[in-house]
Amino acid sequence: MTNKSENNYIRRFSDLGLNDVSIVGGKNASLGEMIRELTSKGIRIPDGFAITAEAYWHFLKIEGLEPAIRRELGRGDRERGSRIRHLMLGAHLPADLSEQIVAGYHALCQESGADALDVAVRSSATAEDLPQASFAGQQETYLNVQGASSLLESCRRCFASLFTDRALSYREEMGFDHMKVGLSVGVQRMIRSDLASAGVMFSIDTETGFKNAVLINSSYGLGENVVQGSVNPDEYIVFKPTLKEGFRPILQKRLGTKEFKLVYDNGGARMVKNVPVPQDERKKFASSDGEILTLAKWALLIEDHYSHFRGHFTPMDMEWAKDGKTGELFILQARSETVQSRKNLEMLDSFSLKAKGEVLVTGSSIGEKIAQGVIRVIRSTEHLELLKEGEILVTDKTDPDWEPVMKRASAIITNRGGRTCHAAIVARELGIPAIVGTERGTEILKNGMRVTVSCAEGAQGFVYRGSLPFVRKSEQLSNDRRPNTRIMMNVADPGEAFRLSMIPNDGVGLARLEFIIGNTIGVHPMALLRFDELRDTEAKAKIEDLTALYASKPQFFIEKLAEGVGMIGAAFHPKDVIVRLSDFKTNEYAHLLGGTQFEPAEENPMLGFRGASRYYHSRYREGFALECMAIKKVRDDMGLRNIKLMIPFCRTVDEGRRVVEEMKKYGLNRGKNGLEIYVMCEIPSNVLLAESFAEIFDGFSIGSNDLTQLILGVDRDSEVVAPIFDERNQAVQWMIGRVIRVAKSKKKKIGLCGQAPSDYPEFARFLVRCGIDSISLNPDAVVRTTQIVLDQEGEISPDERVA
Repeated sequence: MTNKSENNYIRRFSDLGLNDVSIVGGKNASLGEMIRELTSKGIRIPDGFAITAEAYWHFLKIEGLEPAIRRELGRGDRERGSRIRHLMLGAHLPADLSEQIVAGYHALCQESGADALDVAVRSSATAEDLPQASFAGQQETYLNVQGASSLLESCRRCFASLFTDRALSYREEMGFDHMKVGLSVGVQRMIRSDLASAGVMFSIDTETGFKNAVLINSSYGLGENVVQGSVNPDEYIVFKPTLKEGFRPILQKRLGTKEFKLVYDNGGARMVKNVPVPQDERKKFASSDGEILTLAKWALLIEDHYSHFRGHFTPMDMEWAKDGKTGELFILQARSETVQSRKNLEMLDSFSLKAKGEVLVTGSSIGEKIAQGVIRVIRSTEHLELLKEGEILVTDKTDPDWEPVMKRASAIITNRGGRTCHAAIVARELGIPAIVGTERGTEILKNGMRVTVSCAEGAQGFVYRGSLPFVRKSEQLSNDRRPNTRIMMNVADPGEAFRLSMIPNDGVGLARLEFIIGNTIGVHPMALLRFDELRDTEAKAKIEDLTALYASKPQFFIEKLAEGVGMIGAAFHPKDVIVRLSDFKTNEYAHLLGGTQFEPAEENPMLGFRGASRYYHSRYREGFALECMAIKKVRDDMGLRNIKLMIPFCRTVDEGRRVVEEMKKYGLNRGKNGLEIYVMCEIPSNVLLAESFAEIFDGFSIGSNDLTQLILGVDRDSEVVAPIFDERNQAVQWMIGRVIRVAKSKKKKIGLCGQAPSDYPEFARFLVRCGIDSISLNPDAVVRTTQIVLDQEGEISPDERVA
């Protein structure tokens, strides 16, 4: 073959589709598919063209490179990649290929009305972006490439990057033949996100595989910083089902530190550079709520299209950018997600610490596992060989050059990066835990230090000093048989909700606000409402810092509480999620920031100013209003109408009426948009006056702990009399049986939340025989107790279902 050829090595994106992977690789085929099929639906994709994989093989043949590459590959030493790249960079692109690339570039410039358009030059391997392998970042990308000569040089470098050490290692790991993988190059118009923001999004939760969430990362500048984990980006979670219905379900927003942004450097050799982000910008979200919702809608359209094309659910991994000149959003590329989509959903593998210790650093958790080992701090690729098998890798950030040795690590800890960064993606593929974005991991963690890395405690990961005892449990999950008695779950931590929802269940019977208020908000609501009156100057300074992002200090409480409840509500949607309104005791409220000023001192807080009594009292009425506003936001803005409410420790019928009236003031009207309000049955008066309570509530939830305590007069925390505490006591069972009978006669729902049914099979049998509607349990008891209840139901005839 001569240098002159009739072959067309250039294909416009608009002429490509998903059936062209063998010609232009997954990345370019996907861009063509979206331009052809999704621009009509409002999704913007920057135009460009692909240089085909045939052009790559043409380059090798004309320059006589193939035999030399095969020889180098056969040597198998560490330097083979470097020698191959040197060979390729010393060769010239064939004249016919160069002419076609330049012509394609000039056509793109002409259409854009520019003399020298700035473009991104991205590699697209013909085995890349397949469902069984991510190939994430294996080859090079060049940004802000301007002019024909720079474009040709970047294309040649892309071809050579097929033989980086990381790419060689990855292909061998995944079983791909080096000489059967070609390389296409995409030339795409640059989006000026260096003047705005960019990031990554997934149409699935990257940690749990929860299918109904869109995860979006955002940071200032060009998106490579987010992809490579060079910054700790902002993070957003959006709920798909109610987004489709027209609601605004941003379930969670987390502010990242966003220390740097990647911008144009037209005078520099690499054309881009990192610059510091001003402090005031770091403390703001890089994207607006409207932009996040638009991106999430696009993610749904893209996922639906690819799922239809492939004939099965296909979650997507996408890169996006906002043009700072026009304010427009764009999708830069889309590929199939490759980890959670292959997860075995019939097995639940769970880890839990038996004891906790000194926390050294924290960050975003990846992998839901626990690992232990010795720390190895590595600051650059020059020292990668120091990492020994089973050690815990600690570094600033990773990139694809680290991959050949990352498989040795038992866990990974980085200073920088979010849940979509390189270290997170590789950790998921390797099946090891990682904690990213610790900020100071390389400072605090020292070589030789033995630690426990826990990613099994929700969205936040913890590095503990020493080897702490932990438990690993595997359970077979099945939804084949469900009992007539609904088996629900007690859920406290919103960060655990997506994972827990994978356990076969019938919803959430108890979601406690105390965990969210104590762990996520940490501030007494009255201290936010009466901030100017606060006497505690230290608390005042901390509150000022915590609320800096919000329109007002009370708004901080509303937003954070809504996020926490929203996460739980979304995780179990459309099943019922029964949210118990706050039930802190006065001593617990006093421990919140600014709390001591607003709480009375009580000798026995367990029987004092708690539950329903607070909601209409002048001391707390305004604080309760914030709780109501948060719930209204979850139901009306996020569209999570599966949220039901429960009133705790309601002593009298009159008190119940007063609370229901108080809730109406803030739009929480019983019956409106399906709102149901239950009462906890945990005081003997609730049982004795059950007929009257049934008139004002939709149902009861038996709080067996407090009810047993008050019936028997036992403080279960007292080591002296605690042994008397027993839900199986005849008096306790009589009271429970009675309230179930009353609820049934009044056609009201009734359930029980407590540990007794899982601890005592005979107690579960008793509840089933009484005809209880639901039993709500701690997550670790759900699978086991479901089987107990199924067995009990099988042994009980309909005639026996009487208390």
